[in-house]
Amino acid sequence: MSEFLLAGVAEGIAREAGALLREFYAKGVAMEYKGDVDLVTEADRASEALIKARLSEAFPEHGIYGEEGTREGLEREFRWYVDPLDGTTNFAHGFPVFCVVLGCERRAAGLSADEDGEMVAGVIYDPLRDEAFVAERGKGAWLNGKRIHVSKAKTLQESLTGTGFPSSKRHENPNVHFYQEMTLRSHGVRRAGSAALDLAYVACGRLDGYWEFKLNPWDTSAGYLLVEEAGGTVTHFDGGKFTLDSREVFATNGLIKDEMQHIFTEMFAGRGMERIPTPAEFRARRETSEP
Repeated sequence: MSEFLLAGVAEGIAREAGALLREFYAKGVAMEYKGDVDLVTEADRASEALIKARLSEAFPEHGIYGEEGTREGLEREFRWYVDPLDGTTNFAHGFPVFCVVLGCERRAAGLSADEDGEMVAGVIYDPLRDEAFVAERGKGAWLNGKRIHVSKAKTLQESLTGTGFPSSKRHENPNVHFYQEMTLRSHGVRRAGSAALDLAYVACGRLDGYWEFKLNPWDTSAGYLLVEEAGGTVTHFDGGKFTLDSREVFATNGLIKDEMQHIFTEMFAGRGMERIPTPAEFRARRETSEP
């Protein structure tokens, strides 16, 4: 099956779901909790229902793996990963950063449920900016029909990076330490609240690098392909091969990969994790260093 057909149909579905989200966003929605802190709204559910219906109509032989519970035909050759509303917390609070995500994986016969196939098409649609990021395996990455590429920043110092934080058990997550180190060493770190858009922004050069812990396949499927087709890299923090069940993602323009990876290595070894000085200690250091 043509990746062009897959991506084209997926973009149309994502745009339709995005229009639905815009309507919910305009009138506001009530929040519910899936766990202690994970939000879900009626918009998430309505968007997934629409996407499920449209994918089933267009590709009845395909499987669907959706964030809000859709699990159908996962043993089939083609499997769609669906995040009907990436950035739910933003959406629920009226913060204008969220998107629709559809990623299509082709799975060869004989693969176990835990093995990855090949991502062949992906779409990330931002309905408030009307931006559709589309990728096809071997055909490149596009933003509203215009070819996109990763940035040309050569050093971390000149780079703008992005990250995110988990919604649950944040006290157990080490990313605040990584955030500090990257902030000190880069042009800045952004935390927008949508992993899919962060990956799309690496693909189009708005970000030069991005990392995050504890993501899911629906968060990364389309963005993974976008970054690679735009000329970037997506790996584990140690540079190992990225897989859809990875609980970590590390994406760059390729040029700053080694520098960022070295920092990760140092951090995991316990170096660069020193206690942050208190304001009083900071003032004392400044006073002693002044002539």
